Amino acid sequence: MSLIDSFKLVLAPPHPEAKPFLLASGATTLVTRFLGKKLSCPLLRHAGTASGLFFGFCLYFFRDPERTTPARSDVAVAPADGRVVSVEKIAPPAELGMGTAPVWRIATFLSVLDVHINRMPAAGTVTRIAYHPGQFLNASLDKASELNERNALSLTLPDGRMMAVVQIAGLIARRIVCSVSEGMQVEAGERFGLIRFGSRTDLYLPPGVEPLVSAGQTMVGGETVMARL
Repeated sequence: MSLIDSFKLVLAPPHPEAKPFLLASGATTLVTRFLGKKLSCPLLRHAGTASGLFFGFCLYFFRDPERTTPARSDVAVAPADGRVVSVEKIAPPAELGMGTAPVWRIATFLSVLDVHINRMPAAGTVTRIAYHPGQFLNASLDKASELNERNALSLTLPDGRMMAVVQIAGLIARRIVCSVSEGMQVEAGERFGLIRFGSRTDLYLPPGVEPLVSAGQTMVGGETVMARL
């Protein structure tokens, strides 16, 4: 990645979900710094500095860069940025009703430094969305797929095959945002939500489809090819 591309990534405009955080932290920064200076109160000035740093962090965390998705209908792209923590065969989430036969699952862990926008892995129809309340364990742990709060989506491809994407809350994540609904037609690379702050996204491939990535690889949401369909 060039230096210019790096700057574009860092300075990308924030997702609309950032608005309440930016407004609250921005207002707090202005008020506390003004009062701290007016009243000569170091504590208020420090509070203003802290809220200013949080404002900057929110700008960075909620950044929403544009991505170039491969112009191919025969591949599945990464649904999230981050590091692949596991690639294994396992049954799809029971709440999606996709059967119990094991399929390849690719789990991607997102640290607080990664872009947190979730993107569709392929074009198709959102068949089912199932929210499941749960715990907030470290999202890099394998058991997080079953125990943590999550939101699962099944996607029916144009040829009738099915795949699934699961948004999983993490240790400090407390809100899963999903902007699509059942029955919607979606395109590969299309934004469909995010998780704040720190999370995991699992991709379940259709039966018979082999993954092209391995644990330890870094994914770019909407761009990295994870499998050939």
